[in-house]
Amino acid sequence: MATAQDVRSPILTIDSERLYRGSAFGQRVVQDIEAQTSALSEENRVLEEQLETEEQELTDQRPEMTPEDFRNLADAFDARVQSIRRDREAKSRAIAAQLEENRDRFLNAAAPVLEAIMREAGAAVILERRSVFVSANAIDITEAAIARIDAVLGDGRPAGD
Repeated sequence: MATAQDVRSPILTIDSERLYRGSAFGQRVVQDIEAQTSALSEENRVLEEQLETEEQELTDQRPEMTPEDFRNLADAFDARVQSIRRDREAKSRAIAAQLEENRDRFLNAAAPVLEAIMREAGAAVILERRSVFVSANAIDITEAAIARIDAVLGDGRPAGD
């Protein structure tokens, strides 16, 4: 495979998804997000079991309660369930936002490396490979860009982490 220095073309292509997911930075972020998603799923499973138990206890108590007392407890339970659901959805959205934030951070940090590869190749533009109908593989700089970005950014953690 040609290195970025070997390519001379006014047009280069890149697979931005592979660039991100193939980089040490992207791999670290994806692993972190997967760990957070798994933890959230486990929390959700535990909460679901707890709520099912509480619901069953409430149902079991119903024959011994006045309709008004039962309605008050049922309404309080429903409000708690709705609150938990909103909290879970907010946590899920926060994880998705973190993924997007890190992708933006990566692309901003990768821009100078991609610009350097463009200059070295004498290119005027880098196009998304999926948007190009036909091209020579020689102008795809994805692998070379991953190697250079990894050398500059590593996994994206601040030094000392």
